Amino acid sequence: MRYSLLKILTEGLTGNRGWQPVWREPEPETAYDVVIVGAGGHGLATAYYLAKEFGITNVAVLEKGWLGSGNIGRNTTIIRSNYLLPGNEPFYEFSMKLWEDLEQDFNYNAMVSQRGVLNLGHSDAQRDAFARRGNAMRLAGADAVLLDTEAVREMCPFLDFDNARFPIKGGLWQPRGGTVRHDAVAWGYARGADSRGVDIIQNCEVTGFQIENGICRGVETTRGKIRARKVAVCVAGSSGRVMAKAGMRLPIESHVLQAFVSEGLKPVIPGVITFGAGHFYVSQSDKGGLVFGGDLDGYNSYAQRGNLPVVEDVCEGGMAIMPMIGRARLLRMWGGIMDMSMDGSPFIDKTHIGGLYFNGGWCYGGFKATPASGFCYAHLLARDEPHPTAAAYRLDRFRRGAMIDEKGQGAQPNLH
Repeated sequence: MRYSLLKILTEGLTGNRGWQPVWREPEPETAYDVVIVGAGGHGLATAYYLAKEFGITNVAVLEKGWLGSGNIGRNTTIIRSNYLLPGNEPFYEFSMKLWEDLEQDFNYNAMVSQRGVLNLGHSDAQRDAFARRGNAMRLAGADAVLLDTEAVREMCPFLDFDNARFPIKGGLWQPRGGTVRHDAVAWGYARGADSRGVDIIQNCEVTGFQIENGICRGVETTRGKIRARKVAVCVAGSSGRVMAKAGMRLPIESHVLQAFVSEGLKPVIPGVITFGAGHFYVSQSDKGGLVFGGDLDGYNSYAQRGNLPVVEDVCEGGMAIMPMIGRARLLRMWGGIMDMSMDGSPFIDKTHIGGLYFNGGWCYGGFKATPASGFCYAHLLARDEPHPTAAAYRLDRFRRGAMIDEKGQGAQPNLH
């Protein structure tokens, strides 16, 4: 079923009796061409592009819980491509271009809102760094505008420009950045993959891998063994635990990252704003709530909840740039499990085990990368060679000394 204005009008006039389930609930088959472990945004996008772009439809996506129960439903919905290094910027710009056509591509309203992303600068050195990053973005085909103090004031007059400790000296603005409805992304990709024959199997936890003579032949699950020619893992914060079942130790740590939503307010935030002298970012949802977040909790954990010191730290960052946020009441908060790589950049690569592939280490950048991650992972699975924009995301880059050191910090939480 395709969604359209005519379909909505027709169903509204006929009692809404013609709507169909968005995806099927199939029983797992005994074998597939590709088994994808993890039905989050990246796993579902991979299945969608495998079917749509590469014609591989004998695919199963396995999820231990319900569809979208991981980080795809536990993030602050920001999309952007304002990266610096050549190993990252072309990839994230590719993702941005996919975001721009996404709703028409999979015929689902993901509420893509390109209201812009503004990074605030608080010193002359930071302004110089923004100029360098903006130039790198433009060289890669992205958009970037370097703003002075008055331009920022015109855009966001409510900010604290005269803060004695953190005066606002300007900012780097990406007009095409913005936000997307996170869970709708999962639903849209799931619907698109399912309509092309992909089996999405919920409540099916992978408990092990079938490895024979150094080749992965399938997976063991709570719903039986499933054979596969290729097994693709993309389970975000659970990467270490899942890949350990195949005897692999990854250069990844898992950390809690909290996010917050305030009570509904009148429109005030024009797009996404980030604090340049600390770690704080904020946007406003269509319901009026301020959606914001900040630093990692600073200790390794698999619990989807956070601790109070980080709540205080995030709120301090918000108060430093916009004191009025102190009058808003916090409505809810939650935690997502981040798979933090040692150089702050991800992996999309084959493993040393034949037929076993890995996608992970997305740190803070997982949601914005969803379309490109799925497309590039599908490209790797279909052709056994990396997509040009993801060629640097190798698992062996630390051994080779080829780090993509975007922030020089990686997963070391005390330096974020």
